[in-house]
Amino acid sequence: MRSNRTPVALTITGSDPAGATGVETDLKTFSILGVHGTAAVTSIITRNTSAETIFYDLPNRLVYEQIKLVYENIGIDAAKTSMLRNAETIAIIADAVKDFNIKLVVDPVMTIDSGIRVMREEVFNILKERLLPLAFIATLDVSEAQILAGFKIESVEDVAKAVRFIHEKYNVSGVIVEGYYLDHREAVDTLYYDGEVYYFKSIMPSNECFYGARHVFSAAITAFLAKGMGIAESIKHTRELINLAIDYGIKIDKDHCLANPVAYLEIPALKYKAIENVRKAVKILLQNQEMILPYAPEVGINIVEAIDARYARSVFDVVGVEGRIVKAGEKLVKVGDIKMGGSSHLARLVLALLRKGFNIHGAVNVRYDQSLIEKARDKRYRVVFVDRTREPPEIKSAPKGTMEWIATQIPIEEAPDIIYDVGDVGKEAMIRILGRDALEAVEKLINILK
Repeated sequence: MRSNRTPVALTITGSDPAGATGVETDLKTFSILGVHGTAAVTSIITRNTSAETIFYDLPNRLVYEQIKLVYENIGIDAAKTSMLRNAETIAIIADAVKDFNIKLVVDPVMTIDSGIRVMREEVFNILKERLLPLAFIATLDVSEAQILAGFKIESVEDVAKAVRFIHEKYNVSGVIVEGYYLDHREAVDTLYYDGEVYYFKSIMPSNECFYGARHVFSAAITAFLAKGMGIAESIKHTRELINLAIDYGIKIDKDHCLANPVAYLEIPALKYKAIENVRKAVKILLQNQEMILPYAPEVGINIVEAIDARYARSVFDVVGVEGRIVKAGEKLVKVGDIKMGGSSHLARLVLALLRKGFNIHGAVNVRYDQSLIEKARDKRYRVVFVDRTREPPEIKSAPKGTMEWIATQIPIEEAPDIIYDVGDVGKEAMIRILGRDALEAVEKLINILK
């Protein structure tokens, strides 16, 4: 593959209108990983997340022609199969794989819902005889490994024995069994390849967003192989993506939480955008420091922006100014870097407001001055006063908790523009200007001052 050519991956599977499996999930995963995704659709499924109702299998010759046209037109660096329902379709896919010498990942989808077998016996037999021997790697769950190996798996040692056995019996180059649970917190993927067994251990995500995860898993391996990675490296990166996709899963109905591979791409992009917004907001503030300087608090000014509420969980998902912006003589000086986790107090307030459902991602603080509050009200900003003297003693004495308590004191349903207090013993009075991002928060501050 030329270094300047976009890698191409092909998925050979059915189309799922729910977007949880099949072509839809595979193409999404390919794109996330920087691979051009192509598809040979084998069937159309009328379904939702709760039940499969109707399958319409495309003519086998049409499946072959789809693969052939992709191969002849743009090439195929790696391909994967899944959700194959009839023996004839599997046979013609096997013909295409041999005819075009395709590096193939086989995700058999023999079982669903904790081991329930769904593949008919004649389909299972042709899969074993025709397709598995052509696989560069077969991706299996534990129940599928048990079926193919013919014995029960009850330990990691059994998994290692199974992957070797499946390699030898079905002549599969590589075999991986994913997600064998060592306990409630740790899982291990077990790979057999080139005479060796490899283990990839990982901490299990705390939620249950596994729906569609196996399809993302096999698609990601296919994408990394298409990019020219080795098999062990592909699996290592795939496990990182899968854990993130499960950890930041999407609740799509009352019963299902969908693995979200977009998080792998979206979180870094959102963090970059938030850093750039705070950088611009700091520049604007410093350009207008002559009017802001009189309102710099003793603790300094900070400007923060949290990433999207779907992903914002801790202060390390909020950009701030490390060391804050402080008064140095007759000017304001940015002390440290603009970075994730650069703020604690203001970041925790924004996180608490997001958890309340407000579209508030940005904030800037200045010292309390009643004239600013009056100007803000004159400009029709929504202003909320919080009485710090009512803060519970256990929160006052704790190292954290004040910002979260302040968020609970907001009586209005609409997002506030300003939250202020007049201080308490040992607590400096403060005004916090809020916005949908850091830029809007600073612009509101300047608008009030002007």
